[in-house]
Amino acid sequence: MVNIQWYPGHMDKARRDMQQNLKAVDMIVEVRDARIPLASANPILDQMANGKPRLIILSKSDLADPLATQEWIRFFDRKNQKALALDLLNDQSSRNLAIQACLELTKEKKERMMKKGIRPRAMRAMACGIPNAGKSTFINCVAKKNTVKTADKPGVTRSLSWIKADKNLDLLDTPGVLWPKFEDKNVGLLLAETGAINDNILDVQEIAIDAVERIQKLYPGVLETEFGSSDSARTMLEVIAEKRNLLKENDQFDTLRAANLFLKEFRKGKYGKISLEWVERNEEEQRLHE
Repeated sequence: MVNIQWYPGHMDKARRDMQQNLKAVDMIVEVRDARIPLASANPILDQMANGKPRLIILSKSDLADPLATQEWIRFFDRKNQKALALDLLNDQSSRNLAIQACLELTKEKKERMMKKGIRPRAMRAMACGIPNAGKSTFINCVAKKNTVKTADKPGVTRSLSWIKADKNLDLLDTPGVLWPKFEDKNVGLLLAETGAINDNILDVQEIAIDAVERIQKLYPGVLETEFGSSDSARTMLEVIAEKRNLLKENDQFDTLRAANLFLKEFRKGKYGKISLEWVERNEEEQRLHE
């Protein structure tokens, strides 16, 4: 299994800045990738949160399997964690749902302020998430304007900034941050496959092969319908190269270009709504390790 690690210097600085600003916020909004709700959870936030209310936003729900997403919402509910699955780009109700959830989670804080005779102010939420999980898209959705830059690659947001989302809610935008070491190699692979890690540091072909294997197990026949059958995940890259006419000068299949194309198309949802993590499989793996 490929061992992936990516923790550039700007992330360490961002983590320190987030820690310093925690006292100024009333709650945390953690944006995760709906296709990998556990792998996209940053364990650093568990250490930093210090009991503050937390709202989990499962972003990119338009790319995830709706059945898997429903299971994850129930999973978080059983753990008394508030989670919303939002299609931030297409569903007009996403903004109101997010704001209502934030205000509900900070309701007690506001009531305590009023009892002390403190004039109620807008609640303050720190928006956090791993790179390319959809955090900037979430902020733009809630603020109803293109306040922050978005891109289909990690590492666009580099600094902290306050944004007026609503008369009752202010958001602190933070850079996408990972953690220094992925103890579980599988987590690193899932992050790489969904675009949370800079492709330039990856063995893209190995990442694509692993993604092919996962999709073939979870969604048999999907890739075969798109490209044709193959003997293995590795030879599927050759099938993709042939189907997309990706050839080198010597007419050999260009499997590197095929790997890049496959990952790009998968991340954009070209092969349908696909989730790489399912509650049932996760709980089964946990039982095996107990």
